[in-house]
Amino acid sequence: MPDHGRERERAPDHGRQPDAAEGLTRRRALQVLAAGAAGAAAISAGACADATESGVPGTGDATGFSGATSGGNPLAAGTPTDPDMVSPVVWWDLVLTEDELATLAALCDVIIPEDEHSPGAAALGAHAFIDEWVSAPYDGNREDLTGIRGGLVWLDIESSERFGGRFTELTLEQKHAICDDICWVENAAPEYQVAARFFDRVRDLTSTAFWTTAEGMADLGFVGNRPMPSFDGPPPEVLERLGLA
Repeated sequence: MPDHGRERERAPDHGRQPDAAEGLTRRRALQVLAAGAAGAAAISAGACADATESGVPGTGDATGFSGATSGGNPLAAGTPTDPDMVSPVVWWDLVLTEDELATLAALCDVIIPEDEHSPGAAALGAHAFIDEWVSAPYDGNREDLTGIRGGLVWLDIESSERFGGRFTELTLEQKHAICDDICWVENAAPEYQVAARFFDRVRDLTSTAFWTTAEGMADLGFVGNRPMPSFDGPPPEVLERLGLA
């Protein structure tokens, strides 16, 4: 299956109960998916109630900010300008629902599934990272919230129309059948263009989350950021290939 990251077996499904999304039409889902930044600001207003007038949380003690959230993916910590990586705190309320996170986790595992080298993206908290990202009180993040939230609705509606179940309930083959139609914007049919942009954004954020974990770096073969008693420079074959020997 092209353009879904690595070819792997999927991690276990994350099931959920039907909700109001079943009453939406595909056209309505695409309208939600294509909504602009103004819609994003309305959706995320509750998450930003404790922000300053500029939309940026204050820089005081995290424990004094009523919107601060402990736990989750520990990438937003301390203050916005001085992160505390030892005792991490998220500086805003997380807005995605459990249902949305379940669908998002399943999609993350289609993009980067578990294999013999490392866990899948969801096991490493990619969906939690995306939740923190789209919950942040900044204009670009609010736009992502609109696109990703609408895309998740579209994904469940498409799954129901094609296969009679939510995305989390589908087999790996069925999930791939849907993702094959939206995995590459340039190749997507006109009716899948908006959904393809949603998939592209989730793929980018999933990759960012996965390959910045220790497990993801090991999977990539990254060997930097490690103490060494000495460094003898690049191997001769590397210098020769670069024409620097």
